Amino acid sequence: MSDQPVDEMTFEQAMKELEDVVAKLERGDVPLDESIGLYERGAKLKARCEKKLKEAEEKVAAITLDAQGQPVGITPVDPQ
Repeated sequence: MSDQPVDEMTFEQAMKELEDVVAKLERGDVPLDESIGLYERGAKLKARCEKKLKEAEEKVAAITLDAQGQPVGITPVDPQ
């Protein structure tokens, strides 16, 4: 597991570490206390991945197209 704060990770870093956490938990060969820590870290990693995906979806949704369907710019995203 990385010591890097989850909120500083890229989507790819968080996803890779989340995969590692899940693999360790699925093996079931870690002590209970470590399993709890892994589960907590995994929950934070999952939330980070979901946040980064939502940000990417919002950016894609904001792309405006011209009459021929070509991207010409972005529209402001309405924060909710």
